[in-house]
Amino acid sequence: MSAVLLLMLASTPAGCGGARNPALAASAPATPAGTGFVSSAHPLATEAGLEVLRHGGNAIDAAIAVQAMLGLVEPQSSGLAGGAILLHYDAATGRIDSYIGRERAPASAGPAMFRDEDGTALSDAQAMLSGRATGIPGVLPALERAHREHGRLPWSGLFDATIARAREGFPISPRLHRHIAGEFPQASAADVVRLFARADGTPLQVGDIFRNPAYADSVRAIARDGAAALQQGPLADAIAARVGQAPHPARMTRQDLAHYEVEHGPALCRPLRAYVVCVPPPPSSGVGLLQLLLLLDGTDIARRGPDDAQAWLLFAEASRLMYADRDHFVGDPEFVPVPVDGLLDPGYLDSRRALIGPRAAARAPVHGQPPAAAATAADATGEPGGTSHFVVIDRDGNAVSMTTTIESFFGSGRVVGGMLLNNQLTDFSWSPGGAAANAIAPGKRPRSSMSPAIVLDRDGRLVGAIGSPGGNAILAYVGKALVGRLYWDLPLQQAVDLPNLVARGERFNGEAQRFAPALHAELSALGVEVVPGSGEDSGLHGFWLQDGQLQGAADPRREGTYGQP
Repeated sequence: MSAVLLLMLASTPAGCGGARNPALAASAPATPAGTGFVSSAHPLATEAGLEVLRHGGNAIDAAIAVQAMLGLVEPQSSGLAGGAILLHYDAATGRIDSYIGRERAPASAGPAMFRDEDGTALSDAQAMLSGRATGIPGVLPALERAHREHGRLPWSGLFDATIARAREGFPISPRLHRHIAGEFPQASAADVVRLFARADGTPLQVGDIFRNPAYADSVRAIARDGAAALQQGPLADAIAARVGQAPHPARMTRQDLAHYEVEHGPALCRPLRAYVVCVPPPPSSGVGLLQLLLLLDGTDIARRGPDDAQAWLLFAEASRLMYADRDHFVGDPEFVPVPVDGLLDPGYLDSRRALIGPRAAARAPVHGQPPAAAATAADATGEPGGTSHFVVIDRDGNAVSMTTTIESFFGSGRVVGGMLLNNQLTDFSWSPGGAAANAIAPGKRPRSSMSPAIVLDRDGRLVGAIGSPGGNAILAYVGKALVGRLYWDLPLQQAVDLPNLVARGERFNGEAQRFAPALHAELSALGVEVVPGSGEDSGLHGFWLQDGQLQGAADPRREGTYGQP
């Protein structure tokens, strides 16, 4: 960040305190930058981050506090036994670092791990509830490394609010209750039922106080021992033992847990209009988000707007092309070559964009052949929507954009130390033969749709950050919001509030009722038949800096809030 912007952030009057729910207003006003900011999916998590900022912590310190609290108050979506992908902007150097804490498969993993002894493939429900679904957790190693390199306050003090809240309890929110009472398999898993039961054994209801003393004990161990608390010792042994239990047990060893390595390196960035958009490299799908935006950049979408059916047609068809490529080519680059430069090559983008017609193609597009792409088998990944996202900026202008997950709701439905275990390995492709880019292999990380983004101006100064949960719909959610902000110049909250449209393959899933009736009819006439379906529960959180003011955003579709210290 330039010295000018640093001075602007440091000298602007302090913003108003507290957290706000943007669902209460169509467009919240911008507030002075310079005091810090947090936006997350739960008020208590936002407050935990703000409290760290008030005590002199920086963006990484606050992110650790937010994640610890989210694991308590939004356990259906993320947790300390899951994974995360974090982007960090360093105001002093202008560098954006990527910390990929994606879960890894244990050494015992293989192509047949989601099959019975007789070779029959497990159902989705059987696989998600199995011990084999759990990957080696990566969120704590990623946060620990980021803290070692950028943190300001001592690690041990960043968990105090969560430990206290876990013991004191908090009221069950409507959203958490919907998941406790959900019809998906994990909601009826024995560990989940026991975790969210009243003293008489009946399920907790909205407003009931939920206490999780076991989580408090686990977090206390993490505060004392760092990521090692889950990599060795009693908690590590308990994780290995729990995934080794029926049904469909796995063999995860303490060595698997102890040898986890975080991938750390520069972000993947590309210029776009007056900006530079930065995302994590594979196995994140950030390359897909960049491809979507660059495909649209060669159209007239900027001259259109959110009430124009042709604009949404362009977005839908570019999304379908992007997903076809992403699904086929993106995997763990430690195991397969991912043609990142080829997917973003201008000539290749031109050839893909030329496939967008005046109405939706009758058949789903197939993947292209980007330069230097190796041959790979068809993908068969099924990815449910879960996860959480939050952003932080501190008073010095350092920023974090972090997406975090335990995969589907309540992960594998198995609990250790008050923590939900992830079912991340079901994000692999289960296709026979193991030749897909996202095929299962020992030590491999499954492809992730998580695509936290940080936006700079062309001089390298921080402009904004955004991201979302939502499984494979993440790319559509974040893409939609960035189109609204970068192309249609909407305030960030209004861009977040735009209807969701997830065009992938043959389907156009979306928030049909949020499109105006006339616009919905025009889209139908163009072949974009927007129908309700899976993948609509976005959780976009972000901020935008402009003219010394900060625009905050939190998705009204969830329980998110944002605020300044």
